[in-house]
Amino acid sequence: MIIVAAGKGKRFGSAKQFALLRGKPVLDWCLEKFIDHPEVDDIVLVLPDERKKADYLSRSKKIVAVVKGGPRRQDSVRRGVEALSEATADIVLVHDGVRPLLSAALIGRVIRGARRNKAVIPVVPIEETVKEVATGRVVRTVDRARLCRSQTPQGFSYTLLRQALQKAGQEGYGGTDEAELVERLGHKVAVVEGEARNLKVTTREDLRIAEAWLDD
Repeated sequence: MIIVAAGKGKRFGSAKQFALLRGKPVLDWCLEKFIDHPEVDDIVLVLPDERKKADYLSRSKKIVAVVKGGPRRQDSVRRGVEALSEATADIVLVHDGVRPLLSAALIGRVIRGARRNKAVIPVVPIEETVKEVATGRVVRTVDRARLCRSQTPQGFSYTLLRQALQKAGQEGYGGTDEAELVERLGHKVAVVEGEARNLKVTTREDLRIAEAWLDD
């Protein structure tokens, strides 16, 4: 299990993984979900630096490493993978450290999907009408029937994810998520049902939405 929380939060104005949500850092909400899940064994945290390393390592025996992130997301994920052992990590989940409201049920769906398919992501359908736009004008209306928004945690076999990251590194390719890198190997990525509440905290407004959902 890798939780990626190495961003500096330039748009947010600070490192959003440490922003307080009901008095507790966003990252801690994520971390507790995985510590409490019976199917999650080893957890690697990828942070902007290692100043909080001792603090996080002391929180649970499940947290086996805290490593410094890289310049890009996939560099951070690669460092997280390197901190795990193939002998103990058959299936690897990768989760954004700024998605604090995921459920235990979602974690379980991703784990089962990864065991069956070696690569799986949670998705939610796009409900709004989608337009392709260029130079300030609508080019066309896109059929949304086959379009979905991807979420995390994404689940992979350890070997497959490592191969995907190595290939991308060797070719200098930068992907937007781990599933894209696996797709480039020619491996099909399965999907499971995501959750509307599994939002990614990107703005201050997202933080307010998360607070409202916690009150619901």
